[in-house]
Amino acid sequence: MDRRVIDPWRRMAAAAYLVAAVMVLISASPLPHRLGAAGLVVVCAAWEFRFGPGAATWRHEYRPGRAVPYLSVVAALFLVALWLTPSAAFLLFAVIPQFYLVLPLRWALAPVAVLSFLPWIGLFGRHDRLADFLPIVLLIIVLSQVFAWVITTIQVKNREQEQLVAELRRSQELNAELSRAAGAATERERLSGEIHDTLAQGFTSIVTLVQAAQGNPVGAPRLLDLALRTARENLVEARTLVAALAPAALSGSTLVEAIGRQAERLGEEAGVVVRHRTTGELAALPTSVEVVLLRAAQEAFHNVRKHAGASEVEVELAFEEEFVRLSVRDDGRGLGSSAEGFGLRGMRARAEQVGGTLDVVGERGTALTVRVPR
Repeated sequence: MDRRVIDPWRRMAAAAYLVAAVMVLISASPLPHRLGAAGLVVVCAAWEFRFGPGAATWRHEYRPGRAVPYLSVVAALFLVALWLTPSAAFLLFAVIPQFYLVLPLRWALAPVAVLSFLPWIGLFGRHDRLADFLPIVLLIIVLSQVFAWVITTIQVKNREQEQLVAELRRSQELNAELSRAAGAATERERLSGEIHDTLAQGFTSIVTLVQAAQGNPVGAPRLLDLALRTARENLVEARTLVAALAPAALSGSTLVEAIGRQAERLGEEAGVVVRHRTTGELAALPTSVEVVLLRAAQEAFHNVRKHAGASEVEVELAFEEEFVRLSVRDDGRGLGSSAEGFGLRGMRARAEQVGGTLDVVGERGTALTVRVPR
């Protein structure tokens, strides 16, 4: 039985046994009968306090095989005490609740009715007073049944509520586990995008520069210097990824400066004319927005370097009223009918994560536009 039920039940039972013992001891019966009946009251109380808490669970487990012996002992102790002195009838206040605790409601009514009538029937020499006390006995039986029904209903509702709470906790645990799994998947996707936008592009640039240096001994020092600078930046990016910080290109510089450096390096590595400008009133942006714009610029520059075959590139970072827009246009061969690769898909996903959009037009050259809210 739940401790919230056990403690009040024990207090009420103790009070009922105490009243029964006092009424037995002050009755007009012979002293040996009073002492014997009081002893039986104590034995009945000990029996209930020892086995009662466990017996109360049998009703819900449908185990009448255990309930019947337990209640038989209770009934026997009550009958013997009642035979010794009629004042033992007060023991009914402790006995009747046990039948309702142990037996289903419909099964408890008959034994409760029998025990309630026993003090007034001829077995104990009181049949002459049965008519006088019949309304009181019937009222006791009816009220006992009503109270038992109310208590049983409350217990059933409590158990249902506990089951609902347990199911809710299981659902919350499952939701938490699913959220962790979804978070891990999102983080894996984010890291794969970070690696593609930084390390993979950097290594591609290094390989391209070293190959160019091998085929151009005159320009090799400049190309190797660019490769060395790119390798160092890649190393910084790798350390930043491990530390889960903002992009290294943004460390100690603004977004405008970072994109400007990336654009200048594109011109040096690819040998194209790069014009970059910033329009609108500059404003501080959330780190997540700056990361999206910087990664978009890096991916666009990588595509120009690797696929476009362009001679001119125009880069614009525009601070509009509600949005920040990054535009990268080149005069290269365009995308044609080719599907978006991993880089563009990752760029689009990044933009959508902060409520932005990505538009790519690739018929005459390539025009890439990322617009994110400020």
